[in-house]
Amino acid sequence: MSRSGPHGAMAVVGHVEWVTHALGTLPGRGHIADLREPLEEPAGGGGVAACAAARLGARVSLFTALGDDAHALTTAAALEGRGIEVIPARRPGPQTPVLSVTEPDGERTIMVVGPRLQPAASDALPWTRLEGMGAAYYAGEDPQALVLARAAQRLVVTARRLEDLIASGVRADVVVASASDPDEDPSELPTAIVPAAIVVTDGPRGGTITEAGGRTRTYAAAQPPGPVVDTYGCGDSFAAGLAVGLARGLSLDDAVALGARAGASCCTWRGGIGPA
Repeated sequence: MSRSGPHGAMAVVGHVEWVTHALGTLPGRGHIADLREPLEEPAGGGGVAACAAARLGARVSLFTALGDDAHALTTAAALEGRGIEVIPARRPGPQTPVLSVTEPDGERTIMVVGPRLQPAASDALPWTRLEGMGAAYYAGEDPQALVLARAAQRLVVTARRLEDLIASGVRADVVVASASDPDEDPSELPTAIVPAAIVVTDGPRGGTITEAGGRTRTYAAAQPPGPVVDTYGCGDSFAAGLAVGLARGLSLDDAVALGARAGASCCTWRGGIGPA
């Protein structure tokens, strides 16, 4: 994995949600929780990944979908203010609202209200531009959009979208899964679309890298540059950092190390998109 795209440019294909982060503890069934210190931001898999990649100095194009409410307008302005090129399909209705509750140990629980707004291959977006990208990170929900994302020189896919991989028939360069989520198990993918590499993250324990036809090796976790505050967005930040590394022509191990640093940094601030 040594080939790189022009200037390390990359695309993110995925959703942006309007997220309210709050501190507190989840209540028991039928009880009321008093949450505190709400923080609002445009986040979600696509938004978090785009911000993480931009923070690493990548030129980022975000293929996404936006609603028609005030939060959608704020979302576009906030992301563009970070140097991200926002390429949105338009949808009627609000930007998807989300509540993320962060407990004292930094663990978060996410509640999504309504469907995620995702770009589709049928949207009149400049999909052919993906052919010039060094890498693409896919967190969408349309198998045909995944086919289009495969035009990038390197393709990283979240294991949350295994059904899209199967439906598309696409062979990714890297699938990123979480060891803590049993729904993110790429080991059962059909042989024809087994990715070139599977990276399984395991938080502060590091994780594993398995290349097709090879043995599994471990990688070390990166040390967070401060206290752990909120784990929201760490997985997408990791994947974005990995994709940036591949777009720059780094080896898989060095790209994973870059992703680990991006994920570790994310847990040191509240929310997912972090400082500009």
